[in-house]
Amino acid sequence: MASDEPKAKKPKLSENKKTKSPTKKAPAVKLSPNLLFGMGNPLLDISAVVDKDFLDKYSLKPNDQILAEDKHKALFDELVKKFKVEYHAGGATQNSVKIAQWMIQEPHHVGTFFGCIGKDKFGEILKQKAEEAHVDVHYYEQDEEPTGTCAACITGDNRSLVANLAAANCYKKEKHLDLEENWKLVEKAKVYYIAGFFLTVSLESILKVAKHASESNKLFCMNLSAPFICQFFKDNLMQVMPYIDVLFGNETEAATFAKEQDFETKDIKEIAKKAQALPKVNKKRQRIVVFTQGKDETVMALSDKIEVFPVMKIDPKDIIDTNGAGDAFVGGFLFGLVQEKPLDQCVRAAHYSANVIIRRAGCTFPEKPDFE
Repeated sequence: MASDEPKAKKPKLSENKKTKSPTKKAPAVKLSPNLLFGMGNPLLDISAVVDKDFLDKYSLKPNDQILAEDKHKALFDELVKKFKVEYHAGGATQNSVKIAQWMIQEPHHVGTFFGCIGKDKFGEILKQKAEEAHVDVHYYEQDEEPTGTCAACITGDNRSLVANLAAANCYKKEKHLDLEENWKLVEKAKVYYIAGFFLTVSLESILKVAKHASESNKLFCMNLSAPFICQFFKDNLMQVMPYIDVLFGNETEAATFAKEQDFETKDIKEIAKKAQALPKVNKKRQRIVVFTQGKDETVMALSDKIEVFPVMKIDPKDIIDTNGAGDAFVGGFLFGLVQEKPLDQCVRAAHYSANVIIRRAGCTFPEKPDFE
């Protein structure tokens, strides 16, 4: 960890202790490699503390998230040349799989990840960083586009994120997912997770995985990911919706989704109920909808029931960076699902992992979780 990064404080679990059930714990599920499958946009996160001149040069706001334009092409190389940078394996789905694997610890490679990178220096770093996180990555490597990157330009408490999807946009079902050795890894999984961002890249890949999960009565999870996905890619989203067993989102995504679906309500509990009741192919599983609301309670819809879960308390001055909190929440939840934990324990693990990540810069974590 860089010396200039504020030291993470261990989150206390005391506020959750009283909610623990006194009943005997179910025996732990034996974990093996490739039980959790993720597919999405792999990005190499490149973070550095920069100065105001650097932000001004590339017309960046101190606290913002944007997609790279032509004027940002030189930014990535300049960031590496001029400043002390840290590299992390990033991208929403990869982050969540990474967090789930961190929570699991042993065995390694329970998490599998597919995505597209370039045959270049950043691609090699991404492979190395993913391996350090003990995730079993199988990238589709091509040389038409460079590896996708996300620059995190840090000034004080602010971070300006510039994402260049590049190679991540080039994933091809027939050139990777359909290959026998890769599809075997998909078949080994019992929990699947894909962030909504991948709807802009390869709908056919998502549908192939989603249909397999549905036909095999396995868990297929997806995330609304961003308001623009609910708006501009809603046709793609609604093609996948009948296969979704667990749907994640935050309050702003939920509101946009409700508006686009003509739910005629702004109440997050009602939105969760209506999303839960949308048509579903696999009738053996009821859909679960989980909406986070930052520091406010998490809402979960299951069958005709709505449950709410207060998040772990945190002193605002301990919050270093909320980027990646949503990815971490999902990662903790997946950790619970892959071990077949009750849903309230999945939420507890999700709240814990999000609490750890917001105390640190970037989607990073200490060596071991302090979670029981």
